[in-house]
Amino acid sequence: MTFSSTAPEQLTSLLAAQKKAFVGAGHVSAELRRERIQRVIELLVRFQQPLVEAMDADFGGRPQGFSLMNDVLGSLASLKYARDHLEHWVADEPRQVFAPYDQLGAKAWVMHQPKGSIGILGTWNAPLFTLLSPLACVLAAGNRAILKPSEVVPRTADVLAGAFAELFDPLEIAVVTGDAELAQVFTAQAFDHLVFTGSTAVARSVMRNAAQHLVPLTLELGGKSPVIISRSADLAKAAFSIAVAKANNGGQICINPDVVYVPREQMEDFLGLLGAAYSELLPATDANPDVVAVVNDRHLQRIEGYVQDARQRGARVERFPRALEVDALTRRRPLQVVINPPRDSLILQEEIFGPALVLLPYEQLDRALADIHSRERPLALYYFGQSEEEQRHVLQNTISGGVSINDVMMHAALHDAPFGGIGASGMGHYHGREGFLEFSHMRTVYKAAAHDPRREWGLLPPYGEHFLPAMQAMVTAD
Repeated sequence: MTFSSTAPEQLTSLLAAQKKAFVGAGHVSAELRRERIQRVIELLVRFQQPLVEAMDADFGGRPQGFSLMNDVLGSLASLKYARDHLEHWVADEPRQVFAPYDQLGAKAWVMHQPKGSIGILGTWNAPLFTLLSPLACVLAAGNRAILKPSEVVPRTADVLAGAFAELFDPLEIAVVTGDAELAQVFTAQAFDHLVFTGSTAVARSVMRNAAQHLVPLTLELGGKSPVIISRSADLAKAAFSIAVAKANNGGQICINPDVVYVPREQMEDFLGLLGAAYSELLPATDANPDVVAVVNDRHLQRIEGYVQDARQRGARVERFPRALEVDALTRRRPLQVVINPPRDSLILQEEIFGPALVLLPYEQLDRALADIHSRERPLALYYFGQSEEEQRHVLQNTISGGVSINDVMMHAALHDAPFGGIGASGMGHYHGREGFLEFSHMRTVYKAAAHDPRREWGLLPPYGEHFLPAMQAMVTAD
């Protein structure tokens, strides 16, 4: 089966034409922004079935209901929130004018101006959401966009490209398709802003390419998102929440838990509860249509390599459900739990991004926090416990993109709060008003009063004898 691909020169010409159209069209009204968002909403409603079928085929097994929930409904929620709130977001913000011009009638405000043409690079694990959720904020801010779906999900990319070509002029929104070579070309274009979702390693290449044109970036990456299980936690609730997360998309989510810190004396109890909860959700792996497959052989070999490396270094590995065999012909796999691997194990160095998990015992909470600080800052952090004092201590003494307390991954579903990373887990935000601001140029405007008193006050040259003493008198610590 062959898939379409955009030639690099086509991309360059498309971006130039889109930027020209943006300038030529002038002011982008709230009504037009809303209409464009509504068209994307209608696109998802109309093309939902071919899109979920394509995702199922690309993954080699992904429940269509899950794709509807995760990618279609998730994207619709972001789009509808932006559609329903942009009227308030686009309004000018009055700002305080400095004295004495505030008393003379001067005014100041901040206007939110579209940047122009925004490039959005999506990823394979949430192939619609990582394109269309940021697109909601991009359109709310009045921009145009060019989308590049991941080449790992080519069928989904082709359906999406056809859908947008049918409902949008490419000078408004276009979809380009191609492999990693096109992605390199894409990130080197003179966009007015670039959004990339993916790995930290690839993000370094993206930043280097974007630097050629000083293109501002929003990077949504990942990292080893940790979970802290407090001694005050409801152990069964924590185990169930983590099991649900690891069953979600086969663990192939950027904010999926990677490392779980458990009080040493509770390790076996927690492991038993985790295994029971996961096995209840997915009692079988082979031929189970509820299991999301690892997306391709390369990623499957990567995950299996992490686990095998830990096992060879002496780590204990448990598998849930406890199937004796797995079907080598499919990429559906059970959850593999690696218990207290050596610190130089690959699985403690690399983001797992699949159906595996690390459990680490701890005696003192601050030792667990120190271990978290020894790694790059993660996209998410999770805490389970009933102690408000300890919760506050964890929040004040850790740094991550976002946090969920007594659950996992839920903070990313908040529409009225920014989603983004910090350090190696990313930069910038989308979702809600912060996403609108991310893709807007906040332009300060000062409107002068009718009368300028500086000359009569002696504040303009030629300076008189009183000018210097007057300036010196104003230098105070008050």
